[in-house]
Amino acid sequence: MDINKSREHLRSLVESAVLIAVAFVLSYVTLIKMPQGGAVTPVSMLPLLMIGLRCGPKWGLGAGFVYAGLQMMQEFWPPPTATVQGYVAVVMLDYVAAFTVLGLSGLFRGKKYGLLYAAPLCLLLRFLSHFFSGVVVWGIYAGDLPVWLYSLTYNGSYMGVELAMTMLVGAILCKTAPELFIGPKKARNRA
Repeated sequence: MDINKSREHLRSLVESAVLIAVAFVLSYVTLIKMPQGGAVTPVSMLPLLMIGLRCGPKWGLGAGFVYAGLQMMQEFWPPPTATVQGYVAVVMLDYVAAFTVLGLSGLFRGKKYGLLYAAPLCLLLRFLSHFFSGVVVWGIYAGDLPVWLYSLTYNGSYMGVELAMTMLVGAILCKTAPELFIGPKKARNRA
């Protein structure tokens, strides 16, 4: 491995670690906490999206996977059933898939306003993961509502606010500090 590739790898590793830590700290600042899991936090998804935009989809997906593990350690919401299938569904849908998909922001690496395309796509995919979990696992809380409608409104209520905040702050940062979304290779080429 040549020295430049080693430096780029090390820089991506350090940036990913720092941005995961920032996202994790922001996730502790809860603006709205939902009764069966989920919360509105002050743009805690933005640092995770930045990893993909700065370092590419491989790093973004890996960081999202690591973050999913941290979220499970922070506050795991066990399913309302004691079955193995229920636990597997919660782990896979509410954690692993929901946060790993944020790394797909890397598909917009190098695009001028990549964050403004990545945020809606990635947060929509995260919402869909929670939505399917709501239908498959959490439907017991639906009461008289159809399970799909319960899951749509429950998960849409906090994910919609999360998306709006991420888009607002992201748009401001894209305009005022676009260099935040440029990865190491791109920054080196600009210099």
